[in-house]
Amino acid sequence: MTLRDVADTAGVSISTASLVFSGRGPVAAATADKVRTAAQSLGYAGPDPLASSLRQGRSGTVAVIVEDRLLHAFRDPFALTVLDGLAQELDAMGQSMLLIADPGGEEQANPLAGHALDAAVFPLCGRTDSPFVEHLLARDIPMVGAGSPRDDRVSHVLVDERGASRAATEHLLDLGHTRVAHVLMPLGPRHSTRAVAPGDATVELERAAYPDARDRTLGFLDAAPDGRLVETAEADVAEGERAGRLLLDVPPGQRPTGIVAQSDLLAAGVIRAAEALRLDVPDDVSVVGFDGVELPWLDHRLTTIVQPGEPKGRLLGQLARDALAGEPTRDVPLEVTLRVGSTTAPPP
Repeated sequence: MTLRDVADTAGVSISTASLVFSGRGPVAAATADKVRTAAQSLGYAGPDPLASSLRQGRSGTVAVIVEDRLLHAFRDPFALTVLDGLAQELDAMGQSMLLIADPGGEEQANPLAGHALDAAVFPLCGRTDSPFVEHLLARDIPMVGAGSPRDDRVSHVLVDERGASRAATEHLLDLGHTRVAHVLMPLGPRHSTRAVAPGDATVELERAAYPDARDRTLGFLDAAPDGRLVETAEADVAEGERAGRLLLDVPPGQRPTGIVAQSDLLAAGVIRAAEALRLDVPDDVSVVGFDGVELPWLDHRLTTIVQPGEPKGRLLGQLARDALAGEPTRDVPLEVTLRVGSTTAPPP
């Protein structure tokens, strides 16, 4: 059965029947019901998507490339809000989302090679460069990112990571803290959380694989050049707790009174470490996060840098839409703000 058979049975034009199935045009409810009833009686399941893509010259699919394993992305509430915003925009465009995990191993086959794609989006924090860029360029597929991969041919939604991290650190300094520390997301692939010696910081930052972690560290050092640094192996609560113990399980005179973490999950881990050591937050130690996600299981209103995840995802989708329409695209800034909660106070 074909769409023409359905249209003839329903007594409508083939273009009207097509609009009913695509949902992209105004069709009277009674007419739409006639078309659906005709389709059901004929056993017609809908237009062949392959034939439709051949006619339109489009696959109807956008690759959404997620750094590392999908497991980590779906554990991060901020990543989920970005993906949700992006999915809403793609759905409104009639595009489907193809999630691709980029584990980063050069020896692995290119997971994009076997897929017909209209565009590609790098929605989350990733490496400075990506082996996918040249492959996508060779296929003339437009690319959109959230700060990485760093390439002039990729349009980005950009956050002033360095300025935001500096503002978070200055908040602690303005409260009177003089011993401050910074808990980093991984600067590159790591297997364990570790302290970064002050003399090694410059070298570590120069060879950092992840630009967001590097820029947030630079922002902290702009405001507190003598602050202590701990780099984690993963931006999650468990690694934040390990970093917190490294910083706080020391004699009181060596203990930082203020800690800036590069994500809210890391900040939550630092708070867990402080409480396990019987330190009060914020009376003994103040903690600042980054992202502004909801953490209902945390018994604090976190002081944090709020970057709105869903609007960020929507902006990524809008950039992809403009690129697919053949319009020139450019980098778009995303404003972030400091939200003062209950986890910061003057030092003891």
